[in-house]
Amino acid sequence: MTSITDTLSASLGASFAAMGLPADLGQVAESDRPDLAPYQCNGAMAAAKLAKKAPRAVAEEVIADFAQREPGIEVEIAGPGFINLTPAAGLYSARANQIAADDRLGASRVERERMVMLDFGGPNVAKPMHVGHLRSSVIGDSLQRLFRFRGDRVVSDIHLGDWGYQMGLLLTELQDEQPDLVYFDETAEAPFPDEPPVTIEDLSRLYPQAAARAKEDEARAARARSATAELQAGRAGYRALLRHFIEVSIAALKADFEALGVHFDLWKGESDVDPLVPDTIALFEEKGILEESEGARIVRVAREDDKKELAPLILVSSKGSALYATTDLATILDRRRDYDPDLILYVVDLGQSDHFEQVFRAAVLAGLAGEGELEHVKFGTVNGPDGKRLRTRAGGTFRLADLIEEAYSRARARLSEAGLGATLDEAEFDRVARMVANAAIRFADLQNYRTTNYIFELDRFVSFEGKTGPYLLYQAVRIKSIMRKAAEQGLEAGEIVAGTKEETALIRRLDGFDAALTRAYELRAPNHICDHAHALAQTFSSFYAACPILPEKDESVRASRLALAETVLKQLELTLSLIGLETPERM
Repeated sequence: MTSITDTLSASLGASFAAMGLPADLGQVAESDRPDLAPYQCNGAMAAAKLAKKAPRAVAEEVIADFAQREPGIEVEIAGPGFINLTPAAGLYSARANQIAADDRLGASRVERERMVMLDFGGPNVAKPMHVGHLRSSVIGDSLQRLFRFRGDRVVSDIHLGDWGYQMGLLLTELQDEQPDLVYFDETAEAPFPDEPPVTIEDLSRLYPQAAARAKEDEARAARARSATAELQAGRAGYRALLRHFIEVSIAALKADFEALGVHFDLWKGESDVDPLVPDTIALFEEKGILEESEGARIVRVAREDDKKELAPLILVSSKGSALYATTDLATILDRRRDYDPDLILYVVDLGQSDHFEQVFRAAVLAGLAGEGELEHVKFGTVNGPDGKRLRTRAGGTFRLADLIEEAYSRARARLSEAGLGATLDEAEFDRVARMVANAAIRFADLQNYRTTNYIFELDRFVSFEGKTGPYLLYQAVRIKSIMRKAAEQGLEAGEIVAGTKEETALIRRLDGFDAALTRAYELRAPNHICDHAHALAQTFSSFYAACPILPEKDESVRASRLALAETVLKQLELTLSLIGLETPERM
């Protein structure tokens, strides 16, 4: 299947080639001035130097040839040499019927399937997820959905933080509160109790308590560092407690992720690759790229053409312990052995840029990855009205679970205010409110280019007007209502025949689906999917206002418009599913 822009580009490219000019100069795009023409080509401007002619003269020769190839397309030259194109209605109709008959609604697949892994730079064990984890979760989930849909094999890994200093803090704080637990007996061996001695509430209290004490007391911090070293060295009781901490934390994390519709293939953490740390260090030794420096073992990753200084990567600390970079490199080794990925995407905030640059360069030096096979998909922050990171009124960290519940509460209120869901029973109303809350949160985040910081305004995000997730759900439900009424009246969809300007505009939006997905895929930027969904919904709204569907008396026109509405609904629902939004049947 070929989009209208690709069809026009191929024909116009052939006309440029007939003049001895590169065919890619015939690239056609949707017009910047749709009031003049729906499509345009700027190739004559670039061709002027090559042809040694004025751009307008080039354009005149090109369209003379093009007119012979495509007599049904209106062409004119604007300004100094812009080529404007207006297709005949037949081209729109043919393309609309192609999309309607395609189970992928006009979306193409990748030419070559790749094995792609997504690392979500996951939350730390024992800490409740906060609003800062929102972006990694929804951006990463949207990318795994998109990459799978485009035809790649995808494995996603939450990559829990469960192996650093915070574990020592927890262990020692728990020991202070419950010193008689068997896990603190240095001579104790497995098996240890199956039931964890702590809840997620305990862990949520213990960690900040321990961190505050260690900050004020160096001896307390030293105890935590010592416990961390013993844990990493394999002390049985500490390892057993770690498994409890992880199990309790994962159970709580799954509830938050489920509320956002986010799922992972792997629930691995840093601790899972600890057995591979010796192999990782040995690999760097074999490559001859490991150096001693002030008691630590480092890898120099700086390059002569660096615009800013990049510090060496510390593989082994001066105390002999593994660091974050060590476990990240061991994780790459683990993934290489188990999956041999073509690409690993790390969906982690901008603040980790230098860290990943060090890790990626070190991995390439060691032969763990090729250039370009490791990529940091960085993102900005979620801010409050003051432009600073979103905080609670008391100035504390905003828990993600609290944010989700607040969105749900406001979604229920907004549905009631708008008179929506009045015919639903309580269970269905609750389910719809959850969908609306999820749509509000996810769309608000994803509609921004990922490196952009944005202000979190929940009241605006749960609105059924404007560029919001709930607005898109409402538009989908509206079309579903039309289709139900058509079925009740025994009306059926037929062949799509474009007639009005609103119909052709809607077909252009449908035709832009694949281009939007391609941009999102190549730029790792789900905002392009959001833009397409919103533009499609808005264009349908204009079409619906101008072109009656069910009241239309002409049977063939009505059948065509029903088919067009049905195609919009299918593509809209597919688009929304790629950003993790589920649409209700009714509101």
